[in-house]
Amino acid sequence: MAAGPWIADPRRLRRHARAVLAALGVGLDLPANRPLRVPGSATGTLVVANHVSWLDVVALLAVEPVVLLAKREVAEWPLVGPLTRRAGTRFIDRDAVRELSRVVEELAEFLGEGHSFAVFPQATTWCAAPGGPFRRAVFQAALDAGAPVRPVAVDYRQGGARSRAAAYVGGDTLTASLHRVATAGGL
Repeated sequence: MAAGPWIADPRRLRRHARAVLAALGVGLDLPANRPLRVPGSATGTLVVANHVSWLDVVALLAVEPVVLLAKREVAEWPLVGPLTRRAGTRFIDRDAVRELSRVVEELAEFLGEGHSFAVFPQATTWCAAPGGPFRRAVFQAALDAGAPVRPVAVDYRQGGARSRAAAYVGGDTLTASLHRVATAGGL
């Protein structure tokens, strides 16, 4: 919160995201030289990832800050809402079907201007395969802009084995999930 409106600065946002991961004792394991944005593209990149936890957002921002697309309700969450708005998150009202074409046009324009954004096209968290169906509208924005799509797989491990410690599903609370992540050790 102390960063104020400057939190949207990519370097600062990446530094803050990495600090959050470090404070929680969460490491990052990335393929070498694989930025989220597709290099050499005249447009931005649509980054699509599976969604396991709120921690996915922090991990993506720690790799390479991109604008996120989130459900409208996130903007109203205590503490998280103001942070996401300041970081430049775009919001979508998933119940306003009539606005969808306008949102797709805006996202295509955003991509066409060279900006990248990340989405979780399953629109909710899943802690096990195969997850849920994809919401396709964001892919239309990439098609309209001629933008590349970068698929990203988010996975949590402890001691070399898959872990569900970070999973945020069902009736889980943010407090309980945060505690579980912070005490997991070696995530």
